[in-house]
Amino acid sequence: MHRSKKTGLFITLEGGEGAGKTTQLSRLVERLEHDGLPVYRTREPGGTPAAEALRNLLLFGDERFCWQAEIMAHMAARADHLAQAIQPALAEGRIVVCDRFHDSTWAYQGYGVGEARPEVLDFIRSLRRLVGGEPDVTLWLDLPCELALQRVVQRGGRLDRYEGQEMRFHQRVREGFQAVARHDPSRIMKIDASQPVDVVQDHLYAVVRDRLAGLAA
Repeated sequence: MHRSKKTGLFITLEGGEGAGKTTQLSRLVERLEHDGLPVYRTREPGGTPAAEALRNLLLFGDERFCWQAEIMAHMAARADHLAQAIQPALAEGRIVVCDRFHDSTWAYQGYGVGEARPEVLDFIRSLRRLVGGEPDVTLWLDLPCELALQRVVQRGGRLDRYEGQEMRFHQRVREGFQAVARHDPSRIMKIDASQPVDVVQDHLYAVVRDRLAGLAA
């Protein structure tokens, strides 16, 4: 897919529930900042006031959307996020590190909610092309669903709309990430998230430093 020209580097972290994205993203940002690099941390859905309002509705609202509206709401939040936060940060030459992006819509709405029905996947593809903003590199934290959900239970706290879904939903989400990784292997780096936290972090950091070295070459 088309990636618009920019001077920064756009990194996304992806994965199912319990994969440790938030922890790993925080550690990665700290290490990059320690290296003296300009970093912009953000998340999806969210990242701007309007997108955060949509996040609250999507994850914790009592309303239930039809599948088309659910996808469009995620994409609307993403369009605002791109225009008001991500693209300006990249134009400044910053490294944008985002917790979830397009691939989560493919996995969660396309496979989890939509059960990989062709009409659902085609709908996502068309909106993804329209919104644009493809990442430069995606770090996919992969974890067996049984272990992932054990971590979610141990973590405690309020479950959002997707965390509280049945096991088969989470299995479909993982299948969605597997499918997109097969389609775009040069962008998506699969990381075994069942490894110790420090090992996972070192792998993430090494991938990012390699990409940065490639930009400087």
